[in-house]
Amino acid sequence: MKVVVAPDSFKGTVGADEAAELIAAGWKARRPEDELVRKPMADGGEGTLAALAAGIPGARWEHARVLGPDGSALDAPWLMLPDRTAAVELASASGITLMNTLAPLDAHTFGLGQVIAAALDAGATRVLVALGSSASTDGGSGMLSALGARFATADGQPVGLGGQGLISLRAIDLGGLARVPSRGVIGLSDVTNPLLGPHGAATVFGPQKGADAEEVRVLERALTTYVSVLGDAGVQLASDAAGAGAAGGTGFGLMVWGGRLESGASAIAGVIGLADAVGDADLVITGEGQFDGQSLAGKVPSEVLSVGHRAQVPAALVAGRIAAATDGFALAVSLTESAGSTRAAMADPRRWLIDSGSRLAAAFPAPAVT
Repeated sequence: MKVVVAPDSFKGTVGADEAAELIAAGWKARRPEDELVRKPMADGGEGTLAALAAGIPGARWEHARVLGPDGSALDAPWLMLPDRTAAVELASASGITLMNTLAPLDAHTFGLGQVIAAALDAGATRVLVALGSSASTDGGSGMLSALGARFATADGQPVGLGGQGLISLRAIDLGGLARVPSRGVIGLSDVTNPLLGPHGAATVFGPQKGADAEEVRVLERALTTYVSVLGDAGVQLASDAAGAGAAGGTGFGLMVWGGRLESGASAIAGVIGLADAVGDADLVITGEGQFDGQSLAGKVPSEVLSVGHRAQVPAALVAGRIAAATDGFALAVSLTESAGSTRAAMADPRRWLIDSGSRLAAAFPAPAVT
């Protein structure tokens, strides 16, 4: 048999690359004659670079010295792929895990823009931007500033970085903005929220970044001002576009630059050649930390299941915890059930990922010999 192993990360425990290795090892221990192809996946969140590096031969790690979301300097990694596509990760340059103390009004995406600028300087002809784990709600204005845009107050002074700075925004000059590379810019995300309103960046995601009710109102007003001043500058964009609110509105910022937004899982599947790998396989295995009602709405298990369906290849699921129906999968294994409890599964996830691979190998019938 040929088995493709394409999990997402098991957040907080095991990355996608290691999860694929462990599941494959469990399968191989029981059925050593089978061919295992590892294609770790991601949906645009933290861990996207690691999945691409593992899944694409010749991917080269690079680093850029940037201004982190709290104003401290840091080295942010990015990838140059063999076809001159640069993959950058917001989480690595402007992510919430980089903050010692949350600063919902002042955190910014300037560092992300610096990473993108470094990739352009290195000759990237396309840029993929993974939009997960943002620390800020600045509409991507910090990113655009690092790429050459000017955001000014009524008296012509630069506005402060961070969402709060947009309150005083009165003029925008995009004349110095870096040119979009020849093959485009794609923002990768698994959320479809608009920029503004009750389902927008400030209201939905602001509290996750430390904003209280009053700060959410400040950020909503700031983003509304941002859209209005852009309109005055002749930039008419749909702030209600699906995904515009991703990463504190950085999805919208990419649209301002001239980029487009795509489902992260779908785009990553295309970049790593998942469909080609699955096309002649007998089974594809996917997985994530918790499989729930959102998992089949554009996340990795949904994408892998769709790829398998199109190729008429059955799919199996490995999840830390299963909290939704798994009707579309031929087989499903829960680490929590195998280990006896969530605590036991979390205490030794690597053991139970190997065990899951072994369980699937035992349960899945071998193809008939002709």
